[in-house]
Amino acid sequence: AADKTGFHMLHTLFQTSLQFPQIQRFDEHFVLDILVDDGHVRGLVAMNMMEGTLVQIRANAVVMATGGAGRVYRYNTNGGIVTGDGMGMALSHGVPLRDMEFVQYHPTGLPGSGILMTEGCRGEGGILVNKNGYRYLQDYGMGPETPLGEPKNKYMELGPRDKVSQAFWHEWRKGNTISTPRGDVVYLDLRHLGEKKLHERLPFICELAKAYVGVDPVKEPIPVRPTAHYTMGGIETDQNCETRIKGLFAVGECSSVGLHGANRLGSNSLAELVVFGRLAGEQATERAATAGNGNEAAIEAQAAGVEQRLKDLVNQDGGENWAKIRDEMGLAMEEGCGIYRTPELMQKTIDKLAELQERFKRVRITDTSSVFNTDLLYTIELGHGLNVAECMAHSAMARKESRGAHQRLDEGCTERDDVNFLKHTLAFRDADGTTRLEYSDVKITTLPPAKRVYGGEADAADKAEAANKKEKANG
Repeated sequence: AADKTGFHMLHTLFQTSLQFPQIQRFDEHFVLDILVDDGHVRGLVAMNMMEGTLVQIRANAVVMATGGAGRVYRYNTNGGIVTGDGMGMALSHGVPLRDMEFVQYHPTGLPGSGILMTEGCRGEGGILVNKNGYRYLQDYGMGPETPLGEPKNKYMELGPRDKVSQAFWHEWRKGNTISTPRGDVVYLDLRHLGEKKLHERLPFICELAKAYVGVDPVKEPIPVRPTAHYTMGGIETDQNCETRIKGLFAVGECSSVGLHGANRLGSNSLAELVVFGRLAGEQATERAATAGNGNEAAIEAQAAGVEQRLKDLVNQDGGENWAKIRDEMGLAMEEGCGIYRTPELMQKTIDKLAELQERFKRVRITDTSSVFNTDLLYTIELGHGLNVAECMAHSAMARKESRGAHQRLDEGCTERDDVNFLKHTLAFRDADGTTRLEYSDVKITTLPPAKRVYGGEADAADKAEAANKKEKANG
């Protein structure tokens, strides 16, 4: 599989699912909303994109697995469908989004497209250099410099994503990045690994670099920059993946089961899916079997309401364009809710999002066709994206500390504050469209929060811990 592990996993899962005739697929269907009766989910309403018709699917258990909301940022590594729809639907039914201020940046995305240059590049021995060819990570607590081709965990390029991304920001502020038509970058240099190893271990990276930035990694370094990658927060669930609505489960990046805290470790989301994906399925089966019947008239009325809202959106008259609003939203999120944050820029983002919400009410859908109407589809996605983005921005503004992926530059907020902010943020969207925040306690089991150390400092900490254990054993 080389560096196409995820690609092959997806294909294997899809092909395996086709072997089970009892799995009914609804390809080219777009979910518009869930149906809820008396605090219990009763199904959903979807649009058949091939025909332009609405479909009602009744179910006493629904599992949300819609991914994160990386597309609310202009520069991101996510696929085009990762727009926060599932989060937005849950939010509209009173389920809070938890810890939405924590958004992980990946340090090596391609400029412009945001396409990911996988961690495997650095795991194989790739290095990051600034415009002077200097391996700058040693200046940001991840040194001393490791020999070429000998990567070491917690050192230099194998430092954590947030710290490596922050180092880029500092280099940019110092004027040490490279200016390109697609923005400022540093270089990911793989040339010393040699052509044979690159084509054996990183063939997909070679393809992507050639296709999207016109670079052959065998001969030239790849221009990269940090891009939004993963939403640590999501739909609040309990340990069984169930939300405050009975029968509504959430799993994966759209959920917040509490596994990742403020800063996910690379690859942990795959382990999360294996464990909690199965758990969600098992729990959903049990819930569906014991749910009983809902109020048929109330469910039908709610489905009719979904259809009416869709008609209102299609017939909306105004001069606004969804693409322009989406682009402005992405830029506002980059400025105010990026790698480092200040109250001034966060407030600017909050104000901008409020303006965009008003403009969204005047979006005009120009495509009047009923078949594969992507104009309509993108407008619906934008509505969810704006609501989720507001949760992110308000949650970030209210957390007056620095923790994990949420890093502030204003005085008094640059360090972790466990006394006042060792708690979960819960973002609700009230009926009048305002974002309301509440908080819940963090349950600490075996490992309390501690300082993260890397490079030489990590080595010293490991040696001190080993000496302490030895002393206790001999004591």
